[in-house]
Amino acid sequence: MSALQQIKTALLSKADQKKKAGELEKFFQAYPGGYGEGDTFLGVRVPDQRAIARQFFKEISLEETARLLQENIHEHRLTGVFILVLKYEKAKSEEDKKAVVDTYLQNIAGINNWDLVDSSSYKILGPWLLDNDKSLLYEYANSGLLWLQRIAMITTMHFIRHKQYDDALRLAEVLLQHPHDLMHKAVGWMLREIGNRDYPTEYNFLLKHYHEMPRTALRYAIEKFDEPVRQGFLKGKI
Repeated sequence: MSALQQIKTALLSKADQKKKAGELEKFFQAYPGGYGEGDTFLGVRVPDQRAIARQFFKEISLEETARLLQENIHEHRLTGVFILVLKYEKAKSEEDKKAVVDTYLQNIAGINNWDLVDSSSYKILGPWLLDNDKSLLYEYANSGLLWLQRIAMITTMHFIRHKQYDDALRLAEVLLQHPHDLMHKAVGWMLREIGNRDYPTEYNFLLKHYHEMPRTALRYAIEKFDEPVRQGFLKGKI
């Protein structure tokens, strides 16, 4: 049995279709008109998916991992994402890292819900792009496609952790007026991450933009501010 088939079998053995799949369809809005419309679920817990990824990531090829990312079943794609992250983290050469990044980018259409984005983009694209040309992220931010835009924003988490804030701030400006709540949350989250490390940088950005920011983005961004400052921003009195 191939590693790919072993992974699918292992996931199926952990499935709880009756109790969990229905809940997941609601949680990830996989209903008509939802952002995850058309997605299907086995009902496998994330810790079980991570354990299966750890068990098989050395054995499965990138070609077979790509096939996981092309599956309609959500847990197949998420487990594929976990495998790619592990392969990138354990890669011994730049060539091996590039192969993982190429597989990720060639199958980016399968990174199509917030958990898939948030579990992978800053762990794969983040370190790969840290000291390289980041124009891909601006291309994604201007694509008009929700998941590519979220990938662009969340990838900057890695830059922020290395105290490189400029791209996160520029992308936040590009995406500040995005119509979707998921992007409001992503922008606010990354601004908060900047503030955790460099309060004046976040504060000065907010001074310039907070009157025009969606409320959700602002609330996420100022979550850890002292209460008087937080209330000042919320009431428009800063």
